[in-house]
Amino acid sequence: MVSGHVSSDEIRSRFSSAMSKMYRHEVPQYDTLLGIVEDINSDILNNNIEIKEKLQNDGSINRLNVERHGAIRLGSPSELNNCRRLFAIMGMRPVGYYDLSVAGVPVHSTAFRPTNAVALERNPFRIFTSLLRIELIEDPSLRRKVEKILNLRSIFSKKLINMVDSFEKFNELTSDEADFFVEESINAFRWHQDTPVSRDMYEELHREHPLIADVVCFRGPHINHLTPRTLDIDRVQSVMQQHGITPKAIIEGPPKRKVPILLRQTSFVALNEEITFMGGDEGTVGTHTARFGEIEQRGVALTPKGRDLYDSFIEKAKSGKADEYSSILKYLFKNFPDDEVILRREGLAFFQYKIIDNQKIKKFTCSLQELIDTGTVEAIPITYEDFLPISAAGIFHSNLNDQPAQTYSTGSARDAFEKALGCGVLDEMVLYEKIQNNSIENIEKLLGRRLIDIPSTTKLPDFES
Repeated sequence: MVSGHVSSDEIRSRFSSAMSKMYRHEVPQYDTLLGIVEDINSDILNNNIEIKEKLQNDGSINRLNVERHGAIRLGSPSELNNCRRLFAIMGMRPVGYYDLSVAGVPVHSTAFRPTNAVALERNPFRIFTSLLRIELIEDPSLRRKVEKILNLRSIFSKKLINMVDSFEKFNELTSDEADFFVEESINAFRWHQDTPVSRDMYEELHREHPLIADVVCFRGPHINHLTPRTLDIDRVQSVMQQHGITPKAIIEGPPKRKVPILLRQTSFVALNEEITFMGGDEGTVGTHTARFGEIEQRGVALTPKGRDLYDSFIEKAKSGKADEYSSILKYLFKNFPDDEVILRREGLAFFQYKIIDNQKIKKFTCSLQELIDTGTVEAIPITYEDFLPISAAGIFHSNLNDQPAQTYSTGSARDAFEKALGCGVLDEMVLYEKIQNNSIENIEKLLGRRLIDIPSTTKLPDFES
């Protein structure tokens, strides 16, 4: 980056801060939620030295109170393509493909996020981005109406698109340009109380699916929710009610554990907000329910081996009675190791290896376990930075007036999604493995030889002594 110009990490930090400020103003309950999460996190850090030291050692304590993920819903391929270009300026790339149609939600999604360890430590801001699958609307007439409405809107200003064009040519923004970029970008995701469609059109789309109405009937993809990270999601779930905030009935994701894995999520019930219809029956007032606040607790990223075990337990729990899902899941997860050492040795989770003593390491053999046992190297769990399709669908459904899930016969449309995106989505497993392998390679370079007893799921990079 040229001197006088700001990095993508800095632009991302400015953007996430501005978006949080905007959403606090738009949704006061979110501001209350942030206060609850900050109080609980502070209490845990002040009263649990082990957790505090662990977060200090792995570098995540500095990102805890700034960490957020947001969610937006787009209507057309061109909107997705421009979002990809926009987020690239902030060092965010599309990671993972999520087909939510299998859970009765007519969208498919990706997560724009930073991808390397340094950028993640600086600010791990993510945007879960969904694209409406118009082809899943069975009525041809309604599909045409949706396409016509979406073709008439432009969610980004010409000034912003011109800035994106310029960045792609010169790959730099000054500090003042970055501030302008953030301001224009934030404007694209603001809430607009008025809708350009008529009440009849809104109600027709809402009957088809509430999410379709949310995507199509507004001037832009208002930020749907923002999510702070907590160290104890069960405690937040309980405290929300004490502050007059109604949480969803269950926490999505794996059961509570000593060693958190993947992602657990909950939210407060979506707001019922007044809107004004401006299309044909100008000034008519109605209500819309979509925006909410979400909380997450992140754990260690699982390897393909660990994820297969996790998914098998989820599928078994789903095959039982719906009202017994949580109890079945809790019973099944007794068979999922709840110890960092076992998770690492059995190759169920990804770890990053940090050298504690550069001089001492040269006195040892090539055993990774010996280096860890002697405190020469520390094994640090790699935080899961991505999402879970079933959990995402569960959050969606809980904020759509609990409408029964629809059934869509069409499955994944990844090729079409990537064509709209303008590039392929990255494989999150490859990214976690790269972080793990890079840390292993650093140790091997210092030793001058390969390490032995690496977990079986690890693929070592080529190495020359």
